[in-house]
Amino acid sequence: MHDISGIAKLFLGLGVLFFVIGGFLLLGGKFFPLGRLPGDIYVRKGNFTFYFPVMTGILLSIVLSIILNLLLRR
Repeated sequence: MHDISGIAKLFLGLGVLFFVIGGFLLLGGKFFPLGRLPGDIYVRKGNFTFYFPVMTGILLSIVLSIILNLLLRR
């Protein structure tokens, strides 16, 4: 029989992390202009709309990298 407590802890940790990120995105949109930053590409022509969040993606990548480095540092 295999010990799966390590995998269970990993899933619980990921669940908490997703919960925190989801709450930040839900509430953070009211305080921080995520998705509407300078550098995000937004093109609207007639009935065609193209949106590519370049700066939002870069900013989220930097923030998540810092958080994961702090959490996973041993």
